[in-house]
Amino acid sequence: MKMNRPYIFCHMMTSVDGKIMGSYMGTTEGNKASGVFYNIAFGKNPYYKHQGWLSGRVTTDDNFTNYRKPELDENAPTVPEGDFIAERHTDKYYVSVDPYGKLGWESNILTYIDTTADVLEVLTGKASNAYKAFLRKLGISYIIAGEESLDYTVAMEKVKTLFGIETLMLGGGGVLNWSFMQAGMCDELSLVIAPVADGSSETPALFETRGGLAADHPIGFTLESAEVKDGGSVWLRYTMKK
Repeated sequence: MKMNRPYIFCHMMTSVDGKIMGSYMGTTEGNKASGVFYNIAFGKNPYYKHQGWLSGRVTTDDNFTNYRKPELDENAPTVPEGDFIAERHTDKYYVSVDPYGKLGWESNILTYIDTTADVLEVLTGKASNAYKAFLRKLGISYIIAGEESLDYTVAMEKVKTLFGIETLMLGGGGVLNWSFMQAGMCDELSLVIAPVADGSSETPALFETRGGLAADHPIGFTLESAEVKDGGSVWLRYTMKK
């Protein structure tokens, strides 16, 4: 049976040595490639017309919540069961995979360069009542997808049916990217390669099996297009081989 989910494209920038973070990002080459990456999915005339983008907890902390602790009221009244759909303020959602409810949001709206988005949290049954009350107080939507661990199928069905996300960008980290690939839930890979490397073995790669969250079964790709972009960066588009 075909899953009722958004069209999902993974859009990432890497160094020549396949890293999605690291000191290379501060170089001239890294900065130019970052601009290319942004314009493809978020610029004034983007290639992809998506209604939201999705990242994991660590990527969210690295870029937006900066490892703040949420301000929890452990004595908060019990919230209603199930999902929470808050009032919407923008035309995009930032979908944050946060199974246990740990991100310290300060606002229900996020700004990424000149793109604004409503925050949407993907939780599991392990998230506390206090955390869900914290999200409700901020006006942040959340969905419950799985009891003990994240159920990707349920999560993607809900983001489409409850929030109208027909096209979703998958934006890291490496573990989340690979989990979606292994689950057969990614339709396209869009990769901007910056012409620079830093050789670090401590920084995350485009795809990772770390923590045993996904298997290391190889996946083949079919090249759809290749373009040389600003500063010598390269934009590659692939579809996944079945």
